[in-house]
Amino acid sequence: MYRPIIGILIYVTLIITAFTFKSKSITVYLIGDSTMADYADNYEPGKDYMKTRYPVTGWGQVFQQFMVADSLLQVKGIIKSDSVLVDDRARGGRSTRTFFQEGRWRKVYQNLKKNDVVIMQFGHNDAADTKQERYVDVEGYKEFLRLYVEQSLQKGAVPIVLTPVCRNYPWENGHLENVHGEYPQAAKDVAAEYKVPLIDLNQLSMDAFSKKGKEYVSDHYFMNLPAGKYEAYPEGQSDNTHFQPEGAKAVAQLVFNAMKELKLDH
Repeated sequence: MYRPIIGILIYVTLIITAFTFKSKSITVYLIGDSTMADYADNYEPGKDYMKTRYPVTGWGQVFQQFMVADSLLQVKGIIKSDSVLVDDRARGGRSTRTFFQEGRWRKVYQNLKKNDVVIMQFGHNDAADTKQERYVDVEGYKEFLRLYVEQSLQKGAVPIVLTPVCRNYPWENGHLENVHGEYPQAAKDVAAEYKVPLIDLNQLSMDAFSKKGKEYVSDHYFMNLPAGKYEAYPEGQSDNTHFQPEGAKAVAQLVFNAMKELKLDH
């Protein structure tokens, strides 16, 4: 007479367990600079993004669409959940040092949970030796990356180190080349030192953009805009660092594709 009751209890327990697992979301934190930032999410409170900044788009701004349930099985080597929230903390003009000094990393660290993911992409501003307020030499850059990696690991989170995404120059013989000097190798060195996942976004973006061709990426990926087309840029724009929506989505796709190949060593 007890068997039906026991069966019901087991069934209820399984349902509760399954619900608990599915409802346990993890957060993917994005820390970095303007190429990764979300300009539409209160980037400048009180201002209408469509009127004051569009079409500038950071690749992190469109990354949530890659972190949906039916895609997460493709990145199961890194993502240990069927529910992910992308929390884009990247901000324009920040180097590894200024991101830390402004308390932006502290706010991430305080909220980090086990199995959360921290994707870090710096280098554009670290290398700006003519702007001392943000400049960080290569050794300093490595030290701050070490800090982010170590403290992520302390919380049981998964750090992923990215080399900086390419700019739209220099082009040589139809191929986009590295403009970031020693910083991409420095990021690789830190990832190797801690045996944490690395995505060489610099090389991936150079190769992918080269296949598209200089004319296409200049017009469709980067912020090279004609006069009179966008309200925020009435006189047009010539910008070979920041992305239009198509460019941002292309970079986000590169990052997601690279994550499919990643596996944790610990």
